[in-house]
Amino acid sequence: MIPLKERVTYYALLLWGHTRENPSGLARRRFLPEGGIVDEAFQRDLQWHDSDVIWEWRHGESSEELVEISEAEAERIMERFREKSGE
Repeated sequence: MIPLKERVTYYALLLWGHTRENPSGLARRRFLPEGGIVDEAFQRDLQWHDSDVIWEWRHGESSEELVEISEAEAERIMERFREKSGE
């Protein structure tokens, strides 16, 4: 049996005035190989932490708009956030 691989979907968080290329934040949804889903946001400490932002957005309870982006786009955004923080 071939082990399943984790699948990840990334989202740019857009508050007013922000764009896909310059988002206010970043979120991801991890589909775990053993089943289950973990939603996370990239936080100020430059680490991924559990977050409800994707669930809230899907249920119309978020003030942010989410736009699905590629892993490469997410990596560029994380690097930009690291540069801004001086890390």
